[in-house]
Amino acid sequence: MSGLAPAEITASQWRQIVDGATETAIISTDRDGNVTSWNAGAVAIFGWSEQEVLGQSLNRIFLEEDRIARLAREIDDAIVLGRGGGEEGWRLRKDGSRFWAVGELSPIREGDKVVGFIKILRDRTAQRQAQDEAREERRALEVLNRAGSALALETDLNKLVQVVTDAGVELTSAEFGAFFYNVISKSGESYTLYTLSGAPLEAFSKFPMPRNTQIFGPTFRGEGIVRSDDITKDPRYGKNTPRKGMPEGHLPVKSYLAVPVVSRSGKVIGGLFFGHAKVGVFTERSERGLAGLAAEAAVAIDNVRLAQAAQDEIRERRRAQENLEQLNTTLEQQVLERTEQLRRNEEALRQSQKMEAIGQLTGGVAHDFNNLLQVIIGNIDTLLRNLPNESVRLQRSARNAMTGAQRAAALTQRLLAFSRRQPLDPKSIDVNVLVNGMSEMIHRTLGETIAVETVRGAGLWRIEADPNELEASILNLAVNARDAMPSGGKLTLETGNAHIDESYVLSHREVLPGQYVVIAVTDTGAGMDAETIAQAFEPFFTTKPVGKGTGLGLSQVYGYVKQSGGHVKIYSEIGQGTTVKLYLPRLATEAAETSELSDELFPEAALEETVLVLEDDDDVRSYSAEILRELGYRVLEAHDGQSALRVLDQHARVDILFSDVVLPGGMTGAQVAAQARALRPKLKVLFTTGYARNAIIHHGRLDKGVQLITKPFSFSDLAAKIRDVLDN
Repeated sequence: MSGLAPAEITASQWRQIVDGATETAIISTDRDGNVTSWNAGAVAIFGWSEQEVLGQSLNRIFLEEDRIARLAREIDDAIVLGRGGGEEGWRLRKDGSRFWAVGELSPIREGDKVVGFIKILRDRTAQRQAQDEAREERRALEVLNRAGSALALETDLNKLVQVVTDAGVELTSAEFGAFFYNVISKSGESYTLYTLSGAPLEAFSKFPMPRNTQIFGPTFRGEGIVRSDDITKDPRYGKNTPRKGMPEGHLPVKSYLAVPVVSRSGKVIGGLFFGHAKVGVFTERSERGLAGLAAEAAVAIDNVRLAQAAQDEIRERRRAQENLEQLNTTLEQQVLERTEQLRRNEEALRQSQKMEAIGQLTGGVAHDFNNLLQVIIGNIDTLLRNLPNESVRLQRSARNAMTGAQRAAALTQRLLAFSRRQPLDPKSIDVNVLVNGMSEMIHRTLGETIAVETVRGAGLWRIEADPNELEASILNLAVNARDAMPSGGKLTLETGNAHIDESYVLSHREVLPGQYVVIAVTDTGAGMDAETIAQAFEPFFTTKPVGKGTGLGLSQVYGYVKQSGGHVKIYSEIGQGTTVKLYLPRLATEAAETSELSDELFPEAALEETVLVLEDDDDVRSYSAEILRELGYRVLEAHDGQSALRVLDQHARVDILFSDVVLPGGMTGAQVAAQARALRPKLKVLFTTGYARNAIIHHGRLDKGVQLITKPFSFSDLAAKIRDVLDN
């Protein structure tokens, strides 16, 4: 049985079949690659109609850079190998857009002759995108896994955040990224650090840390992710002064992506920031990847900080344990040392209280004694001035009485010095100049058997002190040193700068820490034991034989130095000599040198010059008035403040008020003087006192502008001082 021959497909039928493949481009060309047919699938894929491409070269579907070569190569392969192309690649549509495709070129033969070609092409863009997304997901997962593994092992916070920043740049394909985060120092202070990836640290070191501006604020507040295809077109961009956007020299940024890093507790740890110079680089996938990375970073940072806190606690416990063990080991010794320290402090306090009590007693005694001495010296002075020249015995007796009274006055002055009640007149002093000026006098005072050496410190600070009392103190120490070296020896005067610190003050509570100028007087004499040193500054204490000393020399030095805000310390050993160090506070500001007033005095009164004498002691007031009348002054008298003000109100002319400081009736001499000057601004005032307390002397110093003559004073002393105050 013979078979039936297959029916041939007509051209119309073939065209219908070809056009039915709407998702596949089926194209025929001639031998040179010019299009001879273009099915409906080609129209759908490429966008050109058949009429637009018939007779045109097929090379228009290839990218411009390999358009001619690509078609020629496929034709050659089709002729030689029977198939050309076949690999996937980019193709062009009519609108210029690209798509991913795979296509083959097969020859059309008539016998052995190739008369044209068939191009079959399929759009693989969707498959390509799916593959790209899968590949990108795998890459992102690898980056996150790698970063997660590194973060799990890293215990150094700085290295950890660098790992996070590097992973973020790799994950998002950013040009650069940064992680800004807050750190709490051991002292509790908060400050911001940052790491960079994709750029050197120098690229950002010259710029300030980002602030909570409209752009950065949402990230630092933990409000969510901020992504922008072009941050320069964001309405929040460029709103903050002074930059109004990125500062000059900043890396170019168009694409912007920022993600907050938030701890388990909800506190914002910091922010991850990424940038790229091109537009539209970051995608939703970038956001998802960074969100996961930020979560891992937060957990890792929390863990590191917890681990650090645990390590700190362990170290602190270990330190406490070691301290406890050390304490247990040395407890007995520490108890003994503390007990001894308390005993020394208690002894020092008792000594200080005893010295203060003795000072108050001697100050009060000196006040009354000075008034008595004023009457005695004044009357002896009157006798000496009025005894006839032929009364030699009476003159000698009066002079001897004056000498005794003056010695008593000197003792009283020393008592006031010890009690810190003497009126000081401090001035700015260069101690090196003062000591240098005294060296010759000290050498003459000590005699030829004692060598005197002066060592002056370089760069010595100035002090503010009473220069006369300082000279008297140094001379006292020199005389004491001479008495400790009866067979001769060496005395060294040394100056220098010193600093008393807090540790020294702990065992010398009456001393203030700070900068001092120290004057050291050192002898090579017999020295003192500890018991003698402890009593050396007490008034009337002396190791000298009876009649060889009053025991007031060191007490005067002690009182003067303490009243000047300083400190005095004795260092001595039996047979090794003694050093006494005077510490006087450094002058904080250098005062200008003041020129000395002229020493020329005019003891007699000018015509009708009137003195108001205000003194509660009748004998002292009577003596003072007698001297002044003898000098030619018109004298008015008052015994208290109220009566003095009444006298002043009743007399038209009063040139000077001569007033005691301590008065009865509730007003001091200073208060009377203030009210008197309110009535008569040009009134001159001269004070006198034997014990001034705080009326015109504060912190051991005369108030500025105050004129004072101390009791007991002589006829010539008062004559000169009254004239000096009136004239100057």
